[in-house]
Amino acid sequence: MIRLERFEHDDFKQLIDWISDEQLLTSWSGGLFSFPLTKDSLEWYISDTNIPGSSDAFVYKVADAIDGSAVGHISLGGISWKNRSARITRVFLADKVRNKGYCQAMVKAVLKIGFEELQLHRISLGVYDDNTSALKCYEKSGLEVEGIYRDVLWYKQKWWSMIEMSMLEDDWKELNKNHA
Repeated sequence: MIRLERFEHDDFKQLIDWISDEQLLTSWSGGLFSFPLTKDSLEWYISDTNIPGSSDAFVYKVADAIDGSAVGHISLGGISWKNRSARITRVFLADKVRNKGYCQAMVKAVLKIGFEELQLHRISLGVYDDNTSALKCYEKSGLEVEGIYRDVLWYKQKWWSMIEMSMLEDDWKELNKNHA
């Protein structure tokens, strides 16, 4: 269904076009980027990424496996090699492929990289509590809710709370024991 490819300079325009308003950018980036998203900010975002054993982040374009078109974006960041942990961040799915299983496919693909290639022990993520479709995707992908960070982000006169989720390597092995 999908394949993860290294997010490169040639992918900047597509992501900038997708992230077309301030609220979407804030939700996608957690406030890391200012609106509008720019090539310069994306240049900073991918610097020193995708180097096995030394990078603290792996940033991917999600491509349709059949026609190669970009359908999303996902990253695995905040890697602690000492603690064998990381965080799924900046998950985005193009409107044209929503509700077709692509979200689960891309989350499972990055989990597979984290647990099987990078030998991580724990992978976590945070999702704003109003993003019910993403929450359902993550739960269907096998991530478990750990708790809620209440009122973690102030945006346009409203507090956003974040649901924390994670998966451990034993959970991954159990989930995939019949696929080995």
